[in-house]
Amino acid sequence: MLNDVIKIFVGCDPNNCDLEQMMVLDYSIRKNTQHPVEITWMQLSHDANSPWFSDQTNLLGWRTEKWATPFSGFRWAIPELCNFEGRAIYMDADVIVLTDIAELWNTSFDQGAMVIAKGGKSTARLCTCVWNCEIAKNYLPKLHQLKADPDGHKKLMKLIKDNPQLIQNYTNSYNCIDGEELPIKDIKILHYSDMGTQFSHKYSIPRLKLDNQKHWFDGEIFPHPRQDLTELFDQYYFEALDAGYSLENYKTSVFGEFVKASQINYHGNKITRPTTNNHWLNKFIDKVKLKFKTKRFTLDD
Repeated sequence: MLNDVIKIFVGCDPNNCDLEQMMVLDYSIRKNTQHPVEITWMQLSHDANSPWFSDQTNLLGWRTEKWATPFSGFRWAIPELCNFEGRAIYMDADVIVLTDIAELWNTSFDQGAMVIAKGGKSTARLCTCVWNCEIAKNYLPKLHQLKADPDGHKKLMKLIKDNPQLIQNYTNSYNCIDGEELPIKDIKILHYSDMGTQFSHKYSIPRLKLDNQKHWFDGEIFPHPRQDLTELFDQYYFEALDAGYSLENYKTSVFGEFVKASQINYHGNKITRPTTNNHWLNKFIDKVKLKFKTKRFTLDD
């Protein structure tokens, strides 16, 4: 495996909202490894030949209306796209890699494990994970079935919960959620997961506004509680620019309108906003509000 091309699939927005995240992630991966890397950006597409095709009007291709992000269900497509051979890494776009990604890539699979992920078993978080593509063939639906099922992502998360033997735990610092009180030197992969406190908003939202476009995240935006992590993102952002990286390199044809679950009442996580997140009444009220609520996202809503 040491000489293999490291295959990384990244879920990101189809309307160029996540360019800053994409650039920082790409730069951070390549800065910290000497191994060959192949990154596939997974974004909704109008191209019928694309694996990410979605016709939202005619309900063809990917059904996104129950997803929390524009890419929630894409991770389950990866093993089939790899012909159920070898391994592949999945990441959300809101990630900074601070170690050699080959460390994670070369992790040995336990017998029968389908995916290596944070937490393992019923608490697994697949926002950064390693797929055992051959094993996955025995458990995942065919890609055409997955695309057509609005509940596909939810069902497969339940599959993992009900079959903990499929999950192999890795070191928590490979998917460190918003710092988790660790010093930067102990974080291998930082996932700035709270959508309301993401470091990239201060760059992306003004940029989008110039094009009369809004970000896909429709919740309230707050400063991140850890200044050192904010500065870390800025460091990597400007290092990438100085190294010749450009936001233009990550732009794609704008997808336009799509449907997903609203995040208007999103409260982040217990790491970034513990007081709000732990208020049981707030969580109950928000759950009721969002139970049947979806939002159609346009470029100028």
